[in-house]
Amino acid sequence: MNGPLGRLTGAASYFEDFAAGQRMRHARGTTVGEVENQLLTKLVLNTADAHFNEDRMQGTPFGRRLVFGLVTGSIVIGLATQDTAENALAEVGLDKLRFRAPVFHGDTLYAYTEVLETGAAEREDAGIVRFKHWGVKQDGTVAFEGERTVLVKRRSHWGTR
Repeated sequence: MNGPLGRLTGAASYFEDFAAGQRMRHARGTTVGEVENQLLTKLVLNTADAHFNEDRMQGTPFGRRLVFGLVTGSIVIGLATQDTAENALAEVGLDKLRFRAPVFHGDTLYAYTEVLETGAAEREDAGIVRFKHWGVKQDGTVAFEGERTVLVKRRSHWGTR
């Protein structure tokens, strides 16, 4: 990482640093507040009562409002990004998204990742990495899982820039 651009990203998140079977527990967690849920849910025009109507949700098995699943997924992927996609050139795909347990305001999420596979890209300065991400609540309950494919810079081409 001799060049000025190389100093802006982590030294261990280039394509060459990933291998199938590699697992990571990401350092940060975050507590989901009402602001994240309300703002992002409204920005994408999701008007489901489950996210906005506390009164109506009290009469359901959940007993309170739920965090929108795509907010949960976005937070988990965000927590994983420093280790998995800091040197990304492009997000290629999201697949097999599963919302395993409800998330409520006040829950804390942590992220875990496994590298599923690595492979060549259509360009020589990058490679494709497919990850599986998990979002786990403070009590150990898996709330989210999904696969993500990322086009990641190769150190051999970008490391000295």
